[in-house]
Amino acid sequence: MDRDGFWELVEAARAEVDDTVADPDGVADALRKALGELALEEIAGFGVELERLLAESYRQDLWGAAYLINDGASDDGFDFFRGWLVAQGREVWEAAMADPDSLADVVDEDLGEGFEGFDGEGTLSVAQHAYEAAGGSSSDYWEAVEAAGIDTPDIPIGQNFDFDDSAEMETRYPLLAALLDS
Repeated sequence: MDRDGFWELVEAARAEVDDTVADPDGVADALRKALGELALEEIAGFGVELERLLAESYRQDLWGAAYLINDGASDDGFDFFRGWLVAQGREVWEAAMADPDSLADVVDEDLGEGFEGFDGEGTLSVAQHAYEAAGGSSSDYWEAVEAAGIDTPDIPIGQNFDFDDSAEMETRYPLLAALLDS
């Protein structure tokens, strides 16, 4: 599966959900159903493309934005944030990769009671779960994904900076800082 095919599936899943910002799990559920109708090879191809995107987005500047948006972001929290970001679709993804501060156009600081943060953990495992539901094994899925030879960085790409330095964060993310400080 190529990147265009990946994003076509994500966009179709997004069309099934009223509010993808607040309900990335709804996108994950719709994706899992759509993937379940594909051949095992295509499902694994989706997983390969997801892993490529995750490797490309393992960046310090995006982690800083996630930290600001979620009022903190552990290693897992950053992974889950990137799952949420995938659920927002290609346009938002590409804008965030070009400028993480562009996420100020997407996030809403007042999503209401019960909102648990910008977390798309479910998106990260949709392909594996669909693969298994279609009769494949977890080990076969990961073998297919790993065969793609995706180079995943050990440390985030880019300049390290202090996420707890409010002046630094305001300089790097003026739109997000203004939105989330109000």
